[in-house]
Amino acid sequence: MCGIVGAISRQNIVPILVEGLKKLEYRGYDSAGLAVIHNKQLGRVRSTGRVKQLEEEVVKHHITGSIGIAHTRWATHGVPSERNAHPHISLDGLAVVHNGIIENYEALRHQLQEMGYVFTSETDTEVIAHLIHSFYRQHHQLNLAVREALARLQGAYAIAVMVEDQPEQLIAARLGSPLLIGIGEEGYYLASDASALISVTQKMLYLEEGDVVELTLNGYHITDRQGSEVERVMHISELSPDNVELGPYQHYMQKEIAEQPRAITDTVEKIVGVGFTPDLFGERANEVFSHIKGVMILACGTSYHAGLVARYWFEQITHLPCIVEVASEYRYRISVPQPDFLVITISQSGETADTQAALKHAKALGHHHTLTICNVPESALVRQSQFSFLTRAGMEIGVASTKAFTTQLVALFSLSVVIAKCQSRLSSDKENEYLDALRRLPNKIQHVLNLEPQLTLWADRFAQKDHVLFLGRGIHYPIALEGSLKLKEISYIHAEAYPAGELKHGPLALVDERMPVIAVAPNDNLLEKLKSNLQEVKARGGVLYVIADNDSHFKAEEGIHVIRMPDHEGILSPIMHVVPLQLLAYHVACQRGTDVDKPRNLAKSVTVE
Repeated sequence: MCGIVGAISRQNIVPILVEGLKKLEYRGYDSAGLAVIHNKQLGRVRSTGRVKQLEEEVVKHHITGSIGIAHTRWATHGVPSERNAHPHISLDGLAVVHNGIIENYEALRHQLQEMGYVFTSETDTEVIAHLIHSFYRQHHQLNLAVREALARLQGAYAIAVMVEDQPEQLIAARLGSPLLIGIGEEGYYLASDASALISVTQKMLYLEEGDVVELTLNGYHITDRQGSEVERVMHISELSPDNVELGPYQHYMQKEIAEQPRAITDTVEKIVGVGFTPDLFGERANEVFSHIKGVMILACGTSYHAGLVARYWFEQITHLPCIVEVASEYRYRISVPQPDFLVITISQSGETADTQAALKHAKALGHHHTLTICNVPESALVRQSQFSFLTRAGMEIGVASTKAFTTQLVALFSLSVVIAKCQSRLSSDKENEYLDALRRLPNKIQHVLNLEPQLTLWADRFAQKDHVLFLGRGIHYPIALEGSLKLKEISYIHAEAYPAGELKHGPLALVDERMPVIAVAPNDNLLEKLKSNLQEVKARGGVLYVIADNDSHFKAEEGIHVIRMPDHEGILSPIMHVVPLQLLAYHVACQRGTDVDKPRNLAKSVTVE
């Protein structure tokens, strides 16, 4: 989604703003802009397209300054265009950048127009600029004007504001959208994502809901929504500049697929060292896990698919019921509260707006026991949950999630084992078996990555197709869903996934020689059932592409192409079987020439509904 960078410094901050925007490109955007103040004169440059184009405009117009704000925009209100790009400017050189959505912007726009303000964009953000100015012109106190304007806004926001006749202060605020402060040697910084600031500092403070901060060259001052001074804990970011470098890879997605053995190793390192202990999830975990009566998972997109896989693990290992909800739908229906269930939220960023809202709704219904599985230590979901588990995947830049997904699965599997242990439903032999499986997993994933040349050949055949069908059974049906999502996300090929047993109930009508069918075929207790389903495809002239375990005795023949994985890995098989589907999607997208890391219309971090 949209990204914010801001800075006030003793030096020219334009290179820092531009570099910060480049680091935020992975979030998804369609335009970019920056504004700086120099000699009490505001200068602004905006551009559609990539940050590189904005950088060229900055050089062309000799933009320089020691205080400034910058933004990458993902269009919500108004088409992608220069006039809709941020920063937006009101009278007296008051400039604003904004992440989020203002729900009452139409009413405010009408009121401001009646006051004489002229709008030049279709955005909700321009309302913020004019609204702040309407208060600022009364008393010329920017901090106070921002507070007065925020009291009128309904919705979610992270904003940064400056005005040309007060170049010594930068004001920012957040509600429902992430924002952090960076503390550097030469100045103070703002960003919506830590990656934007790691080139200048690793010292960061994460703003809480309702916080307003004033940055000057002498420091920062934070108050809460009531206006009371508050302190926020400083954190040293674990990110380093190397985390966001592409290295020898063609795309970040390719890099992140290849990083999965390392990411899984880092995630399971503590588990295999101490065993399946509830302390992995936080204080009082044993007390809570021992008494829960079930599990409810709230997630979106790829994280939702991780939850669907985990349902099989929770019910098989813990013998407790597990409900998996699409977070964006959960709070918009009448649901039956289950206060003795553990509510689990899953999110790579920990800032997913729909999942945050779902968690808030669950708490309001009386669900007091909450746990988040996340990749970002200081994210909103981590702070709002009773328990947490960090996946240690490292920074993920490609919009199509890969290593975040597989490490989420590792975390969910481990959680299911821990809960079973807390409820005395796990034998020591089983615990040792599961630990051994986790230890083997990174090496097994590396073996799967070695299949890349074969999947590249498959990609040559798929690149010219318009439709693809994915099939799976049991715990591997969600893996088929995830493979389908990956292909459509980055190659723009229409793809659907079904449980293989559902073929006769409709999807079989689509099958012919023009629609390839991909089957996830592990050597488990459903293999023979799956083989029967696949014969139905072959009998209708369909062409099958089968991801099979080495010991499944799946025979390649006319109309059936087979790639053999390592031997069946038992309960952790889903984590292995998703990797070839990631590779296939990646190479198909490369063949089709799409923007693999930044697919059209999509954003990495979905911070608005």
